[in-house]
Amino acid sequence: LYMNFQSVAKSFIVLLSVPFAIVGAVWFLYLLGYNMSVAVWVGIIALAGVAAETGVVMIVYLDEVYDRKLREGSMSTLQDLYEAIIEGAAQRVRPKMMTVTAIIAGLLPIMWSHGSGADLMKRIAAPMIGGMVTSTVLTLAVIPAIYALWKERSTAATSRSISR
Repeated sequence: LYMNFQSVAKSFIVLLSVPFAIVGAVWFLYLLGYNMSVAVWVGIIALAGVAAETGVVMIVYLDEVYDRKLREGSMSTLQDLYEAIIEGAAQRVRPKMMTVTAIIAGLLPIMWSHGSGADLMKRIAAPMIGGMVTSTVLTLAVIPAIYALWKERSTAATSRSISR
């Protein structure tokens, strides 16, 4: 992530999506009464990859709008920063909802299945279903908020060093 973003802060923001997704996975596993097993860990690993990917895409969208506003010269106040972040996050709502819907719709038949191998497959699918729900909340609400806090601090530090 660092090699891609060239920023430790952006890498940490993306990595925050993984524990948040795992919280949803653990909650759903608890509700279903599943114990930790190799199959559950396979589902959690797959969930971690999807959560990190959606976090990366959100950061890319936020950066794109932020950089465009900077080039246009319309980034002079905190309100401009907030509007840029809202615009970038709003562009990501439909693709994220489509991703989550497709993943959950693809996994629900596994959760309803019976027969040979169904118990194993359910334990792979369950953490992904639970984690996608909390990952959606994180990606659409928490990541833009953390991005805003980070950009506020970096903007404030830059403006203080320029005024000296």
